[in-house]
Amino acid sequence: MPRLHAKSQVFLAVSATAALLVSASPASASVIWNGDAALGTKVFGTTLCDSPGRVTVGNWNDGHGSFFRFDKPAGSTSRCEGHNVRLPNGQEYAWQNNKTYWFGWDSMTKTGDTGCVFQWKSNGTNDQHSQNYPVLMKVEGGRLKAWYVATGEEWILIGSTPWSAGEWHSIQLGITTSSSGGGTLDIYKDGVRFASRSNARTWDNLGNKPRWGTYFGTDNTKASINWVAGLKLGTTRADVL
Repeated sequence: MPRLHAKSQVFLAVSATAALLVSASPASASVIWNGDAALGTKVFGTTLCDSPGRVTVGNWNDGHGSFFRFDKPAGSTSRCEGHNVRLPNGQEYAWQNNKTYWFGWDSMTKTGDTGCVFQWKSNGTNDQHSQNYPVLMKVEGGRLKAWYVATGEEWILIGSTPWSAGEWHSIQLGITTSSSGGGTLDIYKDGVRFASRSNARTWDNLGNKPRWGTYFGTDNTKASINWVAGLKLGTTRADVL
């Protein structure tokens, strides 16, 4: 068998090492959290659902997979939400300032007036925070609306798009956190960006955490239900598609 030239041997060794590294790297290295409903409500830090509201897990075996059902009964003005994310090691994720996060999920609501379906909620109470909720998303009037809420409770509508109740919609939300006002927001529904904001203060005094579900609403005479599936957290939009 002929001997390889020294340069050829080096090239083959480097190529083999590179191939090994590629094969050893996970396909989704930046996925931080998989909130698959099949894992149950333990994927949240906690659930906030005043009785008789309920958070349950279901699966219609229609190919869509498992989902969370956030159920706020007719007449209720309270909330039914999943708060924060819990990692497989049992710890809640440690959010950071000056970092980019992407959330992805599918949502279907019972009505076009489900109220608040997502909050980037500030930690602390009363004078411990300056914004309370820098980012809010609501389903009302048959539309999905997104707000950036600046200090001083200044509500700034950054996007609005039609929302069909009783149908699944995919959502991706990107937040670059910043306590100094250099943050950004990008929100997609069904593959189309409908809201964005730059130069935003997206990190409050004690930090922030996400919430999904249903809160308040413009029509409390009807049950408010938000089905949520496929929850993910990553560092790029591709991670959570």
